[in-house]
Amino acid sequence: MARGFLFLPLVVLGLSFAGQVRAADPCADYVPQPKPQNVGHDVVGKELDEIQQQGHMLFAVYEDYPPYSWEEGSTPRGVDVDIARLIAEDLGVEARFNFVAAGENLEADLRNNIWKGALIGGRVANVMMRIPYDSSFKCRVEQVVFTGQYSTESIAIAYDKASYPEEKPLPAYFRFDTVGVENDSISDFYLSGLAGGQLHGNIRRYPDMVLAMQALNAGEVMAVTGPLGQLEYGLSDSSDVHQPPLAGFAISKWTVGVAVNFRYRPLSYAVDDAINYALQDGRIAQIFEAYGLTHQMPER
Repeated sequence: MARGFLFLPLVVLGLSFAGQVRAADPCADYVPQPKPQNVGHDVVGKELDEIQQQGHMLFAVYEDYPPYSWEEGSTPRGVDVDIARLIAEDLGVEARFNFVAAGENLEADLRNNIWKGALIGGRVANVMMRIPYDSSFKCRVEQVVFTGQYSTESIAIAYDKASYPEEKPLPAYFRFDTVGVENDSISDFYLSGLAGGQLHGNIRRYPDMVLAMQALNAGEVMAVTGPLGQLEYGLSDSSDVHQPPLAGFAISKWTVGVAVNFRYRPLSYAVDDAINYALQDGRIAQIFEAYGLTHQMPER
């Protein structure tokens, strides 16, 4: 299962490490979908008014996903949780959270949490956080407005400082040195296919990035490759992180935003405005800093 951008390059964007050249028009190969069920004109845009009248809004966030979203007891925590609270505050309402498990891919997550709902026991949220933005994928999912880009995520390498006292590790080093990755993540696919599979014997796979970073800090591996934010959150006094060039990586950086049901454009505009204000006055950067993370501005 994949959480948001972990599944992005191979499944969501349709890219491969062999590389593909996109047409100048990202929607050039677009095939119209069967239109979603029509609704009356009085429904379009209605949800923003309803949200403000009821005094709260529901955000879908991924469960057990530090540093972005998780629960400590019954208290929601994380970067995405705090950004959601900023959005709700700007709209004058309370933020409530639905912690969701990741589906097979991003399209399933959007279907289950934004525009249709799960078959059993699912709730449709007003906004879903941590959605990777891609113009080609946007063309294929008409039921969702992709908006409110609030950061950029990128791949990096965390490493044991004692193992690399002078030169920081590059991917080629892992022909001889052990490296941890999250199982079936883009870092896993990248390193597994690099140099004709020569790194395969030194790759150690973990169920999530928290366990991978714990392994690094315990000395079980010499390095870990994965998203910068998750690496930074797991650093200890014995480890550090850097971002070297990653030869042959089809996409090592992507923009992160939110998703809103296509029927509620006024809500999407209000959410986008709230995020823009928080980017401009530095509140979003402060949230990242509070969790010990580097905020990378979105590429809008």
